[in-house]
Amino acid sequence: MKKILFVIPFLIVSIYADLSVKQIENMISKIHEKREGVKLKTLETTKGPFVRVKEENNVTTVVVPSETKTVKLSLHAIMNGKAYINDTWKSIGDTIMGYKLKYVGQRGVVLRNGNNIKKLFLHTKRNDFIKLEER
Repeated sequence: MKKILFVIPFLIVSIYADLSVKQIENMISKIHEKREGVKLKTLETTKGPFVRVKEENNVTTVVVPSETKTVKLSLHAIMNGKAYINDTWKSIGDTIMGYKLKYVGQRGVVLRNGNNIKKLFLHTKRNDFIKLEER
C-alpha cells in the first residue's frame, strides 16, 4: 500500500512533465508574435511615475559636537576611608567628573551620578614584577 502511494504521484508528475517538440515550437511562436501594447496617446496623457522634489531655500545647519576626550576613572588605592582616584584623594561626599563618591570599601568604591552608578575596584595583586637574581 505504501509503495502504491509513493509510485502514483511519481507517475502523475512524469506524465505531465513531458513536453513534445510541437508544444515547445508553439510556445516559441507565441513569444515571437507581435503583441499589442499601450497606445501612444494613452501614454502621453498618463501622469509621470517619478516625483520631482522641489528644492527649498531653507538652510539647516548641523552642529557637529567636537571630539571630547573620555577620561577613565581609575582607583589606585584605598586608605583610612579615602580613595585615591585619578591621582587625587577623595572621601565620601566628594565629586569627581560629575560623580559623587557614595561608599568606600576595602576593595572598591561606589560612585553615583543621578541614576548612573559606577563601581571601581582595586586591581588584584600581580606577581609580574621583574626579579633580578645574581649568579
